[in-house]
Amino acid sequence: MGKQKMTMKDFKKHFIIPAEPEEVYAALTNPATLRLWTGEVAEMSTEPGSEFSLWEESIVGKNLEFEPGRKIVQQWYFGEDEETPSIVTIILHPSKKGTDAELKHTNIPDEAFEDITTGWQEAYFGALIDFYTE
Repeated sequence: MGKQKMTMKDFKKHFIIPAEPEEVYAALTNPATLRLWTGEVAEMSTEPGSEFSLWEESIVGKNLEFEPGRKIVQQWYFGEDEETPSIVTIILHPSKKGTDAELKHTNIPDEAFEDITTGWQEAYFGALIDFYTE
């Protein structure tokens, strides 16, 4: 029988952020800027292979790839199942209104899907958009 295989889902969405791509990139990768808009101390670096943690370790994972001002690729950890890595790719496109952030999050475990997608929309991009809108 073996272990029950978790079912996974993918999530894709675009967010318009009223700031330049360089600013948005810094807000997602610079620990000081992350702290400003999340309200929490963040562990983050742009060193591929380094681990990160956000919101008092409610989100932890590994940084895979960076293109300054343009792209961030991370692996997010969910429990013990590391066989199917959950990959987050954020691509920043300049837009008339600032930045079009294209989010793709693959292999989200079913039971975490609702929390994660709500988190992306409210706590993560929602808070970031609010931060630049004020």
